[in-house]
Amino acid sequence: MTNIAIVGGGAAGFFAAITCAEANPDCRVTIFERGKSVLEKVRVSGGGRCNATHACFDARELVKHYPRGSRELLGPFMQFGPEQTVAWFEQRGVRLKTEADGRMFPITDDSQTIIDCLSRAAHNAGVKVLTSTRVEKIEREPLVAQLGAEPPVSQRWRIGSEVFDKIMLATGSSSTVWDWLKDLGHTIVPPVPSLFTFNTKDTRLRDLAGVSVPMASLRIPGTKLTADGPLLVTHWGLSGPAVLRISAWGARDLNQVFYKFPLEINFIAERNIEGVLFDFQKARTEGAKKLVKANPIGGLPVRLWQRLVEAAAIGPERRWADLAKVELQALAMQVSEAKFQISGKSTFKEEFVTAGGVSLKELNFKTFESKICPNLFLAGEVLDIDAITGGFNFQAAWTGGWLAGRAMAGLG
Repeated sequence: MTNIAIVGGGAAGFFAAITCAEANPDCRVTIFERGKSVLEKVRVSGGGRCNATHACFDARELVKHYPRGSRELLGPFMQFGPEQTVAWFEQRGVRLKTEADGRMFPITDDSQTIIDCLSRAAHNAGVKVLTSTRVEKIEREPLVAQLGAEPPVSQRWRIGSEVFDKIMLATGSSSTVWDWLKDLGHTIVPPVPSLFTFNTKDTRLRDLAGVSVPMASLRIPGTKLTADGPLLVTHWGLSGPAVLRISAWGARDLNQVFYKFPLEINFIAERNIEGVLFDFQKARTEGAKKLVKANPIGGLPVRLWQRLVEAAAIGPERRWADLAKVELQALAMQVSEAKFQISGKSTFKEEFVTAGGVSLKELNFKTFESKICPNLFLAGEVLDIDAITGGFNFQAAWTGGWLAGRAMAGLG
């Protein structure tokens, strides 16, 4: 009997435990979870619906959604990607549906469906789940020769009074676990927040919380950071997919400037300033007598448009025909090259993601086994891997858990 410990009862840990136990009944698998319940991040993901994966079935396209880990995950995704994830859940009675933006959810729109599926699969496979059980430390057992074993000397691990043949750490972002791994010889890339929203006190956005723009283009001057996508005005500043994307790719750069930086926004992503000016000229001809403030261009929300018109110093009584060239230029700048000063960040709901963790150079991505410590496996956010929102972080967890589980079962 091979004794296997998995520290962390989240997505990666559960998937590894189930995969291992199903692949090799001779493995005795135990999950150690310090919390009172397991799969808590699954529970809150997607507003309680669980964005299980993304309908991106080409591994080469899929890896483009990972600011860190894209190169290393290409091979693993070819082994177990979103297509295999969908099939895995369907084989266990859970159908996933695809929404317009590619995100995939259980057809029940309830994360409990995913939790129940994983819990049932673990139970049926004989996985032992220990909740409210904190692992204080992991220790290497002294190396001993094993007669007839291959290799003849195998590293084993101790948790408390119990010895395990293999151990997996799937604890998420944990400074304690990173300290353990550092003591074992691993390099830890310093963690910084990823997937955060931007704080700004710009008066153009005051009292506009809830207003959204279908497709904006963001740029941080002085850097290569850009992102397109929906934009949402919040009570504290700016959020939405465009902000989250640029925050993910800029996680380290923005941390270094203490989240104080300029941001340039084109509120109509498909139109540059010349295109916007063309639209304005057309409005002067076809809607000459219409009030500028009451007639947004490019489908912008009326309240946001009115603030941009005010910022361009165009009065509420002005009509399109009245505008001078300099006023058209000023308004075009507000629409397509608006400058904002960002003064801080806020965590994005419960879906907090960290950039940082175990250096990816120290992992065998065919098995998710440590190159530094034999029989030590790592998956999930304990690694320096993260993605934008949309089910991509969960997909990395399922993939890493599946490959590590097979390897621990002796199939890697």
